[in-house]
Amino acid sequence: MPFLFDTDAVSETLRARPAPGYLLWLKGIPRGHLHISAVTIAEMLEGAHRLANPLPMARRIEEIVFPAYTHLAFDAASARIFGSLAGLLRKAGTPLADLDLMIAATAIAGDLDLVTGNIKHFQRIPGLRICNAFAETRPALKRKR
Repeated sequence: MPFLFDTDAVSETLRARPAPGYLLWLKGIPRGHLHISAVTIAEMLEGAHRLANPLPMARRIEEIVFPAYTHLAFDAASARIFGSLAGLLRKAGTPLADLDLMIAATAIAGDLDLVTGNIKHFQRIPGLRICNAFAETRPALKRKR
């Protein structure tokens, strides 16, 4: 099953002590099933550039993380889904941050399951399939659900 990885799920692999269960699960996923959105790329590089010395982290992201995933653009199909979902959620009074909704729309457009630790955050999006493999491996995330 192919997956789209949310920014938190990708960032976990850069932590000093990533969740061992998550890394084990991740190693079992074929390379062709690992996808990230251009939005995740932007979020990760923005995070690196907020550091006092951004270059080492930006280099790690560019050299280690990005080659491990197929990159998906936020294209016209994703934009149509985004517009529909954003309007629906805002009308219902339950808006979602635009970048998160762009990631979700990319997953829906690509028929991919979203791997995220933010289960509660994303589960209100109709049509989005969520994989909780990451959330299940981190004790702090389990408590939030």
